[in-house]
Amino acid sequence: MKEARLTDRRLSREQRSFLACLATVLELPAERLPRLRGDDDPASSWHVSRWLGAHGLGLVPVAEPATFAWAGPWIARVVSSGAEPRFVVMYGVPSGVVWDPDGDEAVPGTIEAGFVLAAGDIALALPRAAPAPATTGAVVAIHIAAAAGEPTQTVQDAQALAGQGLLGDRHVAGAGTFPSNLPGSALTLIEAEVCESFDPPLGADEHRRNLVTRGIELNGLVGREFMVGEVRCRGMRLCEPCTVVEGYSSRPVLRALVHRGGLRADVLTGGAIHGGDPVYALDERSSPGWS
Repeated sequence: MKEARLTDRRLSREQRSFLACLATVLELPAERLPRLRGDDDPASSWHVSRWLGAHGLGLVPVAEPATFAWAGPWIARVVSSGAEPRFVVMYGVPSGVVWDPDGDEAVPGTIEAGFVLAAGDIALALPRAAPAPATTGAVVAIHIAAAAGEPTQTVQDAQALAGQGLLGDRHVAGAGTFPSNLPGSALTLIEAEVCESFDPPLGADEHRRNLVTRGIELNGLVGREFMVGEVRCRGMRLCEPCTVVEGYSSRPVLRALVHRGGLRADVLTGGAIHGGDPVYALDERSSPGWS
């Protein structure tokens, strides 16, 4: 996402913030946004719906916005005491504010409505897969935690169990925040380069990922099989941030980890994982694709 602010004082705060959220989610410059007139409610404006339709998109209202969660961006209308309603960008499962055009993230207010930008025909809107990583990376740290909220343990070696995860970790024990034994729930990875982009660097008890790697772009492993030493894995989806990971940190990390939170993977064949093990994508001919 590319954050946008609008300063056109001819528009209400509600209209300005909605258009800013729309521009942020779609990564568009302000001059390409739809024009609002008078006292248009931006979320129900025909000008907005027709403009979105021309781009193959629509705005879908959320039935229960206060408890809604989405593994991607969505737009919420919030109301704070004594202030005009405004719109913010939400993100994650559970969701938190990742962009407030008014800069009031600390006091998001009460969510009274929510909207998801959706494709009119999802088959035409499927994202292109990221290119397969051409480099070989390495495991630089291994972390396990016995249960959700428990301190992480840094270990030199770990036993990966096919279809389950790392022995001794909450993903195997079924004691994590999210259910175990589902696709993409066995193993989590994050890039050391991402962790080091924070000051101070993001620690294991903040990111809560099992493996920290260096030298390989993990986003390119989604939908592909890869090796971690002798262990064969399959990237299932991005490990996007949410308010859970932000809750483990003493600083805002949600926005900074969007599309940079690492990878969720399945363990296909068991074996030992050691610090320093190579991490590399397998030839695409050996990866059967989604099943």
